[in-house]
Amino acid sequence: MKTNLLRFSVLLLALCSAKLVAANDFVKNYRFGLEAVKVNAASAEIVADKRLGSGQGMSLKKGIAAAVDGGRLEPDLVFNVKLPAAGRYVMRTFAVTDDEGAALMKKAKGKYESLFIKIQIDELRPTKRVVYVPWDRPSQTSGKFSLTGEAQQIKIWLPRGVRLEYIEFSPYIAPAVPPAAQQYHPEIVPPATRPRLWVNQETLPKVKLNLTLSENQQAWEEVKKIALKPYSHHFDPNVEMAHDEKLEQAAEAKAFYYLMTGDKKIGREAIELMSGYLAGVEFGNILDITREIGRAIFTASEVYDWCYDLLPQGEKKIFCDNLMRLADDMEIGWPPFLQKIVNGHGNEAQVCRDLLAMSIAIYDEDPLPYKYTSYAVLKELVPMRKFEYQSPRHNQGVNYGAYRFGWDMHAAWLFKGMTGKNVFDDNIKKVSDFWLYMRSPDGQMLRDGDGFGSAGVSGKPYYWSSPLTMLLCYSYSKDPIVKADFERQGGLPKNPVLFLLLNDPALKANPDKRSLSLTKDFGPILGSMVARTGWDIGKGSNDVVAEIKGGGYHFGNHQHSDAGSMQLYYRGFQFGDIGLYKFYGTPYDLNFNKRSIAHSMMLAVDPAEKYLKTESNDGGTRLVQSNPKTPEEAQKDPTFNNGKILSADFGPSKLRPYFSYFATDLTAAYTSKISAYTRSFCFLNMDRKDIPAVIILADHMTTAYPEFKKYWQINSLNSPQITGNGVMLHSQIDGAVGKTQVDILVPAANERKIEILEGDDANSSFKFKYDVPVSNLPEASGYRIMVSPNAANKSDHFLTVFQLTAGNTVALPIAHSETAVSNVVIVGDRVVSMNKSDKLIDKSFVLNIPEKGKYQVVLTGMKAGEWNVTSSDGKVKFNANIKQDKHTMFFIAAKGTYTVTPGLLPKLKMLVVDENFMPDSR
Repeated sequence: MKTNLLRFSVLLLALCSAKLVAANDFVKNYRFGLEAVKVNAASAEIVADKRLGSGQGMSLKKGIAAAVDGGRLEPDLVFNVKLPAAGRYVMRTFAVTDDEGAALMKKAKGKYESLFIKIQIDELRPTKRVVYVPWDRPSQTSGKFSLTGEAQQIKIWLPRGVRLEYIEFSPYIAPAVPPAAQQYHPEIVPPATRPRLWVNQETLPKVKLNLTLSENQQAWEEVKKIALKPYSHHFDPNVEMAHDEKLEQAAEAKAFYYLMTGDKKIGREAIELMSGYLAGVEFGNILDITREIGRAIFTASEVYDWCYDLLPQGEKKIFCDNLMRLADDMEIGWPPFLQKIVNGHGNEAQVCRDLLAMSIAIYDEDPLPYKYTSYAVLKELVPMRKFEYQSPRHNQGVNYGAYRFGWDMHAAWLFKGMTGKNVFDDNIKKVSDFWLYMRSPDGQMLRDGDGFGSAGVSGKPYYWSSPLTMLLCYSYSKDPIVKADFERQGGLPKNPVLFLLLNDPALKANPDKRSLSLTKDFGPILGSMVARTGWDIGKGSNDVVAEIKGGGYHFGNHQHSDAGSMQLYYRGFQFGDIGLYKFYGTPYDLNFNKRSIAHSMMLAVDPAEKYLKTESNDGGTRLVQSNPKTPEEAQKDPTFNNGKILSADFGPSKLRPYFSYFATDLTAAYTSKISAYTRSFCFLNMDRKDIPAVIILADHMTTAYPEFKKYWQINSLNSPQITGNGVMLHSQIDGAVGKTQVDILVPAANERKIEILEGDDANSSFKFKYDVPVSNLPEASGYRIMVSPNAANKSDHFLTVFQLTAGNTVALPIAHSETAVSNVVIVGDRVVSMNKSDKLIDKSFVLNIPEKGKYQVVLTGMKAGEWNVTSSDGKVKFNANIKQDKHTMFFIAAKGTYTVTPGLLPKLKMLVVDENFMPDSR
């Protein structure tokens, strides 16, 4: 996940730079090129290059070694600059690579293999800055520098492999403070006492008491080992210091040790380490360096708070001045309003941990930072999350969701630790359910959003993990099941301080998930349902997991255009998503990975349709990359409308249901090319080892014009086979084969066409083909199965049955019939009625069960209200009340003819469902 997070931020960093440029568009940019430079003839030369606007660039001579890291005192280039006024300026460079540099960039595996220059302004301390990155961006923002307005020299030492055309300066303008933040007076403020970060005077004794109890003992021994070990470091004010994570960890451990024991010697060691470090550290402009800056700010804030009574006034000033210096270099800017806190990089550690911790720590000396950061959290983030977390899942998906939700939890915990009160709505406590339910039986996750967790090497065991987020979750909500998953993920051995601050040994981990329902309806904001047949996570699991999405809102960024998509796991991934995430915003990423065509869902192609930021037309839902900033914007702006949930129900047991039903109106997720579209999903737990589950899927789509071609699509990782009734899918884990027999009942075989696309065709968007990221994951060579009606109709209906079978088990026969208002499917001992149209059933119909035996009957798509059911032989008579938003009826019946009619019949008993009627627990 970390690798993908780095890749993702390529575009984000560019966007941030674009914001800086935009903010300064009205001021002049001051460019200095060949006319203003003195080239050191001993080491550098001017070379011709048609790619550069001036046709020339500056480069090291052949055979001359770079002196960026020392070795040659004389600079390669000296720019003579004079800017109109003293002030802070943003410096940028523009360079391209030669053949040597291009070869280096092609082999580069990450941001640390970028090409660097060394910059020195007059005789000030030199600094290293990125001039070229592996993803080919000639323009780089070097950073912010203070210039005098007088004649100055900008000295540059070049790396091998680049041709520098010019340097450029523009006045830096700080982010504007929103009027509401200017007028904000925090109601919640830090206490007058210390500590304030993570713990306060009331909770500190318990943390101390827990140090040697149960699982905390080992973490405490690790902290003591780090804290008591001398950390030798020489600080030279004339030499730029690179960030040092080990130093930060040592300072944190020593400060925590002082907080726990009162050992002043160790406390002073923490202060001296961190104060010297803060004064000398320089982070430069490497990609996503804001994360390293933020970690330094956070750690220094802990030292400042926990060792506060050991700090003389002079050292307090060193801390405060340098904390604010570093805050100014954060990607979100200072004041912290260059990005929004509700999504994107602004929703990561920057405010929720780093600047919030800093503002709490230095509140006595400077209350303004707390005013701004608490405004962002309490007035912007908290209301938005109260709205969003009505659905206990994260809109940024499994991986980015876990990462960003972890920062929400940092903010929640920092306020709780400071005040003892919860500032977030209690619904934040259930978001961890998302990762419990999305877990596939092999330890991976169902796919959602960018950067999914998948097996690094095909066939090897893999257990997706995000232990930091799980620690924050279970300790906040006191959830023993999430704690058990945290332990199975390997715990948090590299962060023993946070573990000791948050873990309560009295909360015992409980790995038994049988107290959780097998089906999860995720609610109104991110409409979706996950249905499982069990909680067996590990080798040999026979469990089935299925997901359907649709309805609610779209929040952009890493959320995909996948409203209505489905996934199915049984002894491996049967079908779902075949996109791969590597770099954010590439043609493949925007035209395939994030798009509907990479998912198992319906497409409808309007040949004239144009999508935001893409060249291709895949026929899918709208591409939304922006995000709502407030609940009101989400609900009122149609941009973010991702459809409406029509029905969600499961039963008869709410713990282990036999059926799970979900229906959604997806019209709004598409453009006006779609007049109406509903998708209905009924998952049946068959309570059998050989045929564990069946899914019945109904689609009703009407397009604006009949010539808009419709495609019913599922995507698989393994080669499918076309059968007489549809297709056969398969997968296997450890030699255990699982199959999915896909029977397409409507349209009939003579009314449809089935295509199976593989190779380059599978990774295409119709005529547009894209290079798949280099990967050993099966998604890189997946298959797309597309079913389309032969005739051009405005309205088309699809009815499909998915039957899961173990090994060579013969699938059950399927009987399909129609009533006046519904399609009826009989498979095994189950009878399911699915409404024929996109409207709820509101009139009488007759249901016929032709074979002997007892059947579980599920009527779906029924209008809410009072109904009655009578059999033709008069033996079965009952009234029923169908609930709003559920629209289902479940009962047991035998062979016969049953009339289902709106209204109540007099003197009949109401249907009562036995909630203890459930599949076996395995």
